[in-house]
Amino acid sequence: MICRDCKSVLPDLLLDPASPSNTAAQAHVDSCSECRAELNELQATFALLDEWTAPEPSAYFDQKLAVRLREEQTASPAGWFERLRSRLLFNTGRQFRPAFAAALAVVLLIGGGTIADLHMHTSAPATSAAITDLQVFDKNDQALQTMDQLVQDEGSSDDPVVEPIS
Repeated sequence: MICRDCKSVLPDLLLDPASPSNTAAQAHVDSCSECRAELNELQATFALLDEWTAPEPSAYFDQKLAVRLREEQTASPAGWFERLRSRLLFNTGRQFRPAFAAALAVVLLIGGGTIADLHMHTSAPATSAAITDLQVFDKNDQALQTMDQLVQDEGSSDDPVVEPIS
């Protein structure tokens, strides 16, 4: 057994040295001075913990606790902001998951719609000014023909001819 594996098994060896699963670790500890020293340190720590006793509570502990409980029960409830703050700080947030899911769905729909709208506007190829002018000219061809007829009619004989005075 290597030292790294033995060090992970030392607590088990300390708590139950007679266990059959700890025989390999016990053999390693007997042969390795570093692991033996670490086991001795753990045994010393456990010996100190065995000697330690919990301090006795004060004689008025129960009375003080009862007074504090009554004070908390009679205290006015916190405002809505404090209740919201405590809910956000001390809860798991499970109650907000449906609202977050709905908000995310709305954001995705708006974003998708915006991207689709931008794609529709940019999908048409850009045309040059000359092509645009020719398209306008084709659309206004009838108006231009009417204008040509008006120009030709100006030169007709219906107009009174003024002869120069000589």
